[in-house]
Amino acid sequence: MVSAGTLRIEDLTAEERAVYATLKPERMPQNVAIIMDGNGRWAGHRSLKRFLGHQQGANSVQLVTETAARIGLPWLTLYAFSLENNLRRPRAEVNFLMRLLTTYLDSNVQRMMDNNIRMRYIGRTHELPAEVQKKMLWAEEATAGNTGTTLILALNYSGRSEMVDAFRGLTAEMKEKHLSAECISEEAIHRHLYAADMPDPDLLIRTSGEMRLSNFLLWQIAYTEIFVTERLWPDFRGIHLLEAIADFQHRERRFGGLGVGCGEVEEDPGQIKIAVS
Repeated sequence: MVSAGTLRIEDLTAEERAVYATLKPERMPQNVAIIMDGNGRWAGHRSLKRFLGHQQGANSVQLVTETAARIGLPWLTLYAFSLENNLRRPRAEVNFLMRLLTTYLDSNVQRMMDNNIRMRYIGRTHELPAEVQKKMLWAEEATAGNTGTTLILALNYSGRSEMVDAFRGLTAEMKEKHLSAECISEEAIHRHLYAADMPDPDLLIRTSGEMRLSNFLLWQIAYTEIFVTERLWPDFRGIHLLEAIADFQHRERRFGGLGVGCGEVEEDPGQIKIAVS
């Protein structure tokens, strides 16, 4: 059930309200994660510089986040900047992305406050430039008291690195408390993730049509439903978030169990003869 603050359906556009009216409140996801892909291709298709694609993508972030807040989505987790981006993109592009992030925070924190959105981050953010970290902390502290949607930006993030850092944290805990290997469990590892209180995503959206996870939330998406759209991220809006949620609500989530139409369950499997070819 949705529980993140007060619903503001009247603030949706007419098109968004039409899609929202088809949704079942009891089947709303608790956490939607998005791999925001296609900024460069959006610019390339228009013979524009890549930085203009990134700027338009930042605009999409705010529009989609505000729609999430209006429908009471508890968590929205956005893959904003990967560890691989930091290591492999041209330094000029990385520097621009850092300036774009600080500008985004400066320009939108008041809108976050107006929409009751709380900001948090995951990733090796301590490796980002000091002035960027300072601005991030300012935005997080300014919105910390908000009770609506929690927006998590994955910055300098890598799913594998998160697991490495979690294992390191657990190892340090075991050493400090003199614990044996028997204490290692899924719950213990989860406790050392970047945002241990964040629920696993119910729905992962990938824009631009690519069929890969790109090292995002590898621990958390074990049973996440995946929705891929050909739409490039700068063209993605709140209505497309709602359409993805509508698709999600038609899925049957089994978590390893049996679903409808999976055949009858034999009451005594021990009596079944196994054919040998």
